[in-house]
Amino acid sequence: MNRLEQLFKTKKEGILSVYFTAGYPKPDDTIPVICELEAQGADLIEVGIPFSDPMADGPVIQESSTRALEAGMNLKYLFEQLQGIRTRVQIPLILMGYLNPIMQYGVENFCRKAAETGMDGVIVPDLPFRDYLTEYKPLGDKYGLKFIMLITPETSEERIRFIDEHTDGFIYMVSTASTTGAKDCFDENTLAYFNRINAMGLRNPRLIGFGISNRATFDAAQQHAVGVIVGSKFVKLLGTEASPKEAVAGLMRALKE
Repeated sequence: MNRLEQLFKTKKEGILSVYFTAGYPKPDDTIPVICELEAQGADLIEVGIPFSDPMADGPVIQESSTRALEAGMNLKYLFEQLQGIRTRVQIPLILMGYLNPIMQYGVENFCRKAAETGMDGVIVPDLPFRDYLTEYKPLGDKYGLKFIMLITPETSEERIRFIDEHTDGFIYMVSTASTTGAKDCFDENTLAYFNRINAMGLRNPRLIGFGISNRATFDAAQQHAVGVIVGSKFVKLLGTEASPKEAVAGLMRALKE
């Protein structure tokens, strides 16, 4: 059983997924960050592939991508870093990145290498759903990778149900139509969106991301899905704290206080 399937089978609520940009703040921080996140309680980790034009991301993650790229991070180096990670970490790991680097690497080569290094899934925000169905899903099935799709407040009910029918793993529920970034609280429109999706009775579990940065947003999202995804808040801490260990500790405090 895929580690993602196992996670959602055994834990029905309170799941914490954390995103970070590979190679940030230093090129060799990727593995220490992964290990610290598992050690301090993360249930799932999204390893971000740096890209020069991350259109769905806000300034914090954009800056982290720029710095990682300038320091020499790329897919080839990331896969080299990830060799042997499964001897150290047991929780599910997902690669998150944009189409351009994946296509340059070669889609099947990418899927094969992701599987070889022990990845469980992939998130590609700019992947057209038609291409997912015809090219990426068959490769995901071949190599045991779940391709995770995103929905937003603007996604139609028809499309949401189509995504739910043709994907596995979980649905990434974007809390807002804007780019990533920390928020202090969710407004009434966002909470109404959460309730609307809840009422649809979807087959796949959902994780809510974008804007989770403190106890208020963390708790609100947890009440409307099986878990949350934290990104910008953690990436910002990685850039300000002295070590990955301290950055992870700071994140855990922020979500509880």
